[in-house]
Amino acid sequence: MSRFTAREWGTPTRVFRVEGLVMGQSLQPSMSEALLVYDDDCGFCTWWADYIAERSDVKLVGFSELSEDLHEKLPEDYEECAHLVVDGEVYSCGEAIEQALARSDLGVDFEPLFQFCRQFDEYSRFREWAYRQVGDRRDLFGKVISKEPPARSRRER
Repeated sequence: MSRFTAREWGTPTRVFRVEGLVMGQSLQPSMSEALLVYDDDCGFCTWWADYIAERSDVKLVGFSELSEDLHEKLPEDYEECAHLVVDGEVYSCGEAIEQALARSDLGVDFEPLFQFCRQFDEYSRFREWAYRQVGDRRDLFGKVISKEPPARSRRER
């Protein structure tokens, strides 16, 4: 499959087939299991990942915890955004967050909105642009909403 980046307005979302796992786990993800791969060295990212995990069955995998196999299957620039691995596919950046929210207890409220927005050709480009606007300013947003990142706390031990 082709690899795309979501750096600019108008760039399509990436979806990849994968069979990876988290370091230290021996079972493959089940059909219903979802893994949110995120920057576990970012306080803002950690807050959002925990927010989703607390409201869903989504399991968290920090960049520092990636298995070699999963790492190889993610896009080369995987550290540019979050990824949701579910049913053998990887959703990246804005689509990863959309898919994760849809799987949370907030999904009942968000899914009709997502379905409505998907009717419009420009929606995916706008979603990725909005994700990048927040992602590029996560240090600023982290001053308001943040949680101690696991990767930092492991380094401090």
